[in-house]
Amino acid sequence: MKKLLLATAIAALSVSAAQAAPTVYGKAFVTVDYEDIERNVGEDEDSLQINSHASRIGFKGSEAMTANTDVIYQLEYGINIDGADSDGDRTFKSRDTFLGLNNKNFGEFRFGRNQSSLDRINNAIAADGGYWDNLGNADNMVDSGRIDDSMIWTAPKYQGMPLEFSAMYAASEDNGNDGWGAALMFDQGTGFTAGVAYDKDLNLGNNYVATGDIIRGTATVDLSKFASVPVTLGALYQVADIDNTDKKEKGFVVSAAMGLQNFAKPATVYAQYNNTSNLRGLDGIDTDQIVVGGKYFYQPNMIMHAYAGQNDNDLNDKETLAIGGGLEYLF
Repeated sequence: MKKLLLATAIAALSVSAAQAAPTVYGKAFVTVDYEDIERNVGEDEDSLQINSHASRIGFKGSEAMTANTDVIYQLEYGINIDGADSDGDRTFKSRDTFLGLNNKNFGEFRFGRNQSSLDRINNAIAADGGYWDNLGNADNMVDSGRIDDSMIWTAPKYQGMPLEFSAMYAASEDNGNDGWGAALMFDQGTGFTAGVAYDKDLNLGNNYVATGDIIRGTATVDLSKFASVPVTLGALYQVADIDNTDKKEKGFVVSAAMGLQNFAKPATVYAQYNNTSNLRGLDGIDTDQIVVGGKYFYQPNMIMHAYAGQNDNDLNDKETLAIGGGLEYLF
């Protein structure tokens, strides 16, 4: 009898452990990049680099709490595969890391370090890998980022409507400013998507020194849904009102991606143009960026990248040219 009870207990623990076991996932992405930077003072810096781009490892999962509610969790960390970054930091860096609840009636709640709600509509970007995956750096408009001490709620679908609504709040533990934001995405699976998002002291005030608010709109059109043209067009427009500056930063992105049919494996080529006026609220400081590139999918999780791009920044009259390529592996 004791043996039977022991076997039953072990079996119960095994089932519980299996239900709670996390999924291990990640990405390794390494490129070789040639970078040439020219400045107005006559300096010309060029170098050949080996770079790690958004490489990561993560653990995620869920387990039923009640018939209608699951506990959800994710621990995700960025890794520099090529070694130290510019600060000499070789340690793991926290990415989206949260604990939360998913309820069938009330939606999903995540508590921790979350990508901002502004990113929920960031679907118009074609240059999304390698050296030029840099919308939010000093040479482009303010972008969404990960927010510490935050909560993000995703509303449940209402009567099958093709809308996803998200709301976010960040506590003022570090910078003295509470932040909040919201995003609404429309996608009914017919080849057209549209989104609008707003945040106040969330990305500005958390990821940047200055506070302020941002409004962003996006749209994409998959022409293959309407005609036999394997092209997806995207557009993004954003206004950032940065406190204590005279001008509003205004930026837009237009992109096009085309699937190629005459290769042994799936392949895509893309082009993207970024423009920012009054960068960080500085009157007359503009930036332009053009990128072209392609992806070749040996397998769905094994992707070869190649790209070339140039950015012109009126701040210090800096021009950046970069050409590169690499391998991305998803697991």
